[in-house]
Amino acid sequence: MASYISFQPSDFFNTKLYTGNGSTQSITGVGFQPDLNWIKDNSTDRHNLTDAARGATYWIRSDQTAASTADANAMTAFNADGFSVGSTDAVNKNATSLISWNWKAGTTSGLSGGTITPSAYSINTTTKFGIYKYTGNATSGATIAHGLGVAPKFLITKKISTTGDWHVAHQGNGSYPWNSYLYLNTTDATQEENSATWFLNNTAPDATNITLGNGSGINSSGVDYIIYAWAPVSGYSSFGAYTGNGNADGSMIYTGFRPSLVITKYYGSGGTGGWNIQDNIRNTYNPVDTLSSANTDGAFSTSSGNAMDFLSNGFKWRANYSDGNTSGGKFVYAAFAEFPIVSSNSKSGTAR
Repeated sequence: MASYISFQPSDFFNTKLYTGNGSTQSITGVGFQPDLNWIKDNSTDRHNLTDAARGATYWIRSDQTAASTADANAMTAFNADGFSVGSTDAVNKNATSLISWNWKAGTTSGLSGGTITPSAYSINTTTKFGIYKYTGNATSGATIAHGLGVAPKFLITKKISTTGDWHVAHQGNGSYPWNSYLYLNTTDATQEENSATWFLNNTAPDATNITLGNGSGINSSGVDYIIYAWAPVSGYSSFGAYTGNGNADGSMIYTGFRPSLVITKYYGSGGTGGWNIQDNIRNTYNPVDTLSSANTDGAFSTSSGNAMDFLSNGFKWRANYSDGNTSGGKFVYAAFAEFPIVSSNSKSGTAR
């Protein structure tokens, strides 16, 4: 069902394409000060993720297990209309195209409750997005208050004080979605653990708290972590699952808006596949056939073999893509809007 929203999605999520100069530069035109910034260049440099809870100069990389690392020459600042970068290739390689995906959070006070108190956080109750930095206590059933007012459905977790895999929890992930996880940094299928002590304690996040197990990927004693958490907002974001059909008249996934960003991942038992990231900026018209993979450092991949269409109300595969639309394959997705179907100022979703 289409829903009216009183804001434009680009006020809270926006994609920006820019060209590196190998020195320093400020990137403008994002439209807001980012609180989560994710950059990938069209080369074999690593993904670079920075956030307001850790500070702009600390990166983590979705294709690596490395701890959060300070780099004064990478991201240098979050600005009112974008961000500034230094000379590090991953964010500013000379004469190279770079894509950045940016989310706004912004509220950094007033959060209370839970048995673990984040040492830093930034939340947005309009778009239901939160960033939480915390220290684990190895206690099954520990809770973190998230302040979003509704239950998160998509969570990305990373150890930041030491090395460790990225862990992703998603409402569409298998029979035990809140005790299973996917690795953001690999192509592995879901790691399904029907154990009350492992990942999210086999407990769905609720409108108040994220409940933790005592697994090392989310709650080791004395280890620092970061969580990015999203709940769906009709007309702005959607998180779900679908089954591929294996042909060019591919699976159509309804989101209720025209997407600006779509992330997909094969999760089914025995299946492997990368984390596909496709957006409306590298392909401004259909088909959307340029992608990056969150789990690899490869350059942008452009091929009719991984094409999809961004529609007024969702996305549709246009290829038998093994990582996104293989016949019978089980996939999860996360999508963010360019335009909703119904809007407050006539900027509504139409076909491309």
